[in-house]
Amino acid sequence: MLSHKKSLDILKKTDALLEGHFVLSSGLHSSKYIQCAKLLSFPHKAEKICRSLAFKIRKNFKNFDLILSPAMGGIIIGYEIGKLLKKETIFCERINGKFKLRRGFNIKKKARVLIIEDVITTGKSSMECVKLITKSKAKLVGFATIIDRSSKKTLKIKRNIISHLKISVPTYRKNQIPNKLKLIPISKPGSRFIK
Repeated sequence: MLSHKKSLDILKKTDALLEGHFVLSSGLHSSKYIQCAKLLSFPHKAEKICRSLAFKIRKNFKNFDLILSPAMGGIIIGYEIGKLLKKETIFCERINGKFKLRRGFNIKKKARVLIIEDVITTGKSSMECVKLITKSKAKLVGFATIIDRSSKKTLKIKRNIISHLKISVPTYRKNQIPNKLKLIPISKPGSRFIK
């Protein structure tokens, strides 16, 4: 398993940990953005992190049938973890702003489903995935992510999240942005803003 320090080094070296003024997919503002797509553009480095997460998943979730990941960020992570754990892996994608299963994907009734994301901040995308699991009359096993940057204040998930890395980064509502952050031009890198 990779140490916290080595993992942060990998994120910084791959430009997956960015600094500036960002509006996250949740709508919250932050001085840091974790862009796992940059990490995944270096598969040999991402593999180490995925192996570490797969080890933790194996330890915490003894029995599940399916991995469900939200597009875009969770697709590659879900695939890699599915490959390592030999599990069927599907993803959902936004159609008119709501997650749907497409491309012939489905969740079988009573299937035990693990949701895997790249980064969890509020858990909004994960909770949207839970609706698909409930609608299919399947069972949610839990949540896993490469990076958990949630706080108790903003997190919508009420269960434990298994993560490779827990990073504490303050987030702010639009009306609470510190003056120092207001001076930096805003970037909106999250996929929720893609039309």
